[in-house]
Amino acid sequence: MATNHYNAAELQPLILFADNHLLAVNKPAGMLTQDSGTGLPNVEDWAREWVRVDKNKTGAVFLNAVHRIDRAVGGVVLFARTSKALSRLNEDIRNRDCKKIYHALVEGAPAKPAAELIHWLSHAHHRAEVCREGDEGAQRAVLRYRTLRQSGTLTLLEVDLETGRYHQIRAQLAAIGCPIAGDEKYGAKKKSDSGDIALHHYRLEVTHPTLKEPVIIQAPYPAESPWWRNVS
Repeated sequence: MATNHYNAAELQPLILFADNHLLAVNKPAGMLTQDSGTGLPNVEDWAREWVRVDKNKTGAVFLNAVHRIDRAVGGVVLFARTSKALSRLNEDIRNRDCKKIYHALVEGAPAKPAAELIHWLSHAHHRAEVCREGDEGAQRAVLRYRTLRQSGTLTLLEVDLETGRYHQIRAQLAAIGCPIAGDEKYGAKKKSDSGDIALHHYRLEVTHPTLKEPVIIQAPYPAESPWWRNVS
């Protein structure tokens, strides 16, 4: 297994929010959220090293991802810096007391400029499949989208994710004939050399675990990405 050396200074421009309980990072597309057992670089270990250096920690650093996003996807990832914060945020996410907003560049354009999508999805062979209610492993998947703008053959959508199923946004948008640009697994024709897809976790709204105040975290588009370079 490879050994990775993390440079905390490299992470500094990606820090979106930090206090004694929370740390939010703008994850680069192509990087794992957490260690997968492969030894590949991951944002959680990178962020843990940033805390160790920034806070001058000499012992073990507590840091756990509150949620994950796919390796090919960039944007907001929230970490808990205390066990109390992790427990409370996990409960909020289970109860859907948070708001996750994604931006997606899709091929083509949906039939309606805004709509709610409800599908049943099953998970097998590293992809999500649209299935029928009652099928083995079927889970209800709900999202709402609205069109922000069109640019040539691509359409920029804002997606309000209600449920958090495996590859949900990717599978549901593909199911209406609008695969995410770069997402060959779900039928996209356009791809990038880097292998990332045009899906970005743009905004996360949660309740602070101790202050009980709303926290809104927004991640700018990655300037180096060919998908987002010309999107403002």
